[in-house]
Amino acid sequence: MISRPVYRGLLGRAGSVRRRWSVCLVAGGSWAALCGAVPAVADATTAGVTAPEYTFTAKVAPGVTFRTFATSGIGGPALGDLMTIDLRDPRVEVGLLRPPVVAARRTVSSMANARHAVGGVNGDFFNIGFNIGNTQPGVEATGSPVGPEVDDGRPLKAAVPAGQRFGPELPPATTTEDVIGVGEDERAHVARLTLQGTIRSRKATLPLRGLNQYALPVGGAGAFTSDWGGVSRRRAVCGSDTDRDDPCSTDTAEVTVRRGAVVKVEEAVGAGAIPPDTTVLVGREKAAGALRTLRPGDRVSVRYRFTGPERFRFALGGFPILRDGVPLDGLDTRRPAPRTAAGVGGDGRYLYLVVVDGRSARSGGLTVAELAGLLDRAGADDAVNLDGGGSSTFVARLPGEPSATVRNVPSDGTERAVANGIGVFTRR
Repeated sequence: MISRPVYRGLLGRAGSVRRRWSVCLVAGGSWAALCGAVPAVADATTAGVTAPEYTFTAKVAPGVTFRTFATSGIGGPALGDLMTIDLRDPRVEVGLLRPPVVAARRTVSSMANARHAVGGVNGDFFNIGFNIGNTQPGVEATGSPVGPEVDDGRPLKAAVPAGQRFGPELPPATTTEDVIGVGEDERAHVARLTLQGTIRSRKATLPLRGLNQYALPVGGAGAFTSDWGGVSRRRAVCGSDTDRDDPCSTDTAEVTVRRGAVVKVEEAVGAGAIPPDTTVLVGREKAAGALRTLRPGDRVSVRYRFTGPERFRFALGGFPILRDGVPLDGLDTRRPAPRTAAGVGGDGRYLYLVVVDGRSARSGGLTVAELAGLLDRAGADDAVNLDGGGSSTFVARLPGEPSATVRNVPSDGTERAVANGIGVFTRR
């Protein structure tokens, strides 16, 4: 009789005993009855990180548990914070933390308290702008995140090309379109969201290759709406699909469409707030040539949606590091640092938010591979890496406290303004 694992056991609450189940394959290829549970053992899925020792536990709200923990990896001891959210509890909700517009930054604590959240972490990598990824002289950094954003079921922005992203190298078979979020089924998912859209006029039909994002594919056109904000759109035509530091394109066009009609066509890419009844189309190279054929008064239709295996109520970008309880190939194993991650367990019924401090004598941080192992040990089946380093921030509002405060120790010495985050709320 040959035993082989086909189903990962579920961890209902962090710290409980996890079991992995096996079924038995008998001669002739038929499946026998379930053989029983076998205790989990240290194996490749732990990625060298030690099991977390929980040092403090508090029930923050119905269905929400906050813990602090100690672990260790190749960087030495590491301290962290973990929030476990039971999405089956109708009194708890998880959603997007974000500034009023896409091209802006706010601290996690300010975004959380503006919406009376009981907890939250920072989210996606972003066009940060100070000595990082702002190599084109005179081009304003946007603060806009790398991946897709969905808020209350509505697409806010799409993903930039892989060569324009920030953060550690992507594992094989992952993209900037990967997200984590909660679907209309009230379960958490790690999935992929691809922008599908068109720009139609009597003169041309173009594929829409971007939505409120800081970088467009070479030769592509994108749409900017009132969700973008007033920051210059110039960064969208800089860099290339393979290198964000490549020069800005000189073959560009910008078309302003108001209530379905063209009102302005220019070669230069501009700035300024966009009214709710207006869409600004930006094109580079081939798409710029097509946009320049438009004239004021021409009727233009711009339509778009996200396609993917899940219909998300909220989602943000993050690259997968754990799938079915196994760390992905190609994760960094050498550079411990402060890390933020989010994981999914129990067939989407549980969401795990984790921050690990780093760059200090008390906490050396974890590698991305170790982070994946930590999420596996905490109970996640699937997980994504979020922005780390000085961006890593964990906030929580414990019972009796008036507001959510920073619980970890940001490596910059102070809380950094970030592009977005994941918030935990109680339903009233």
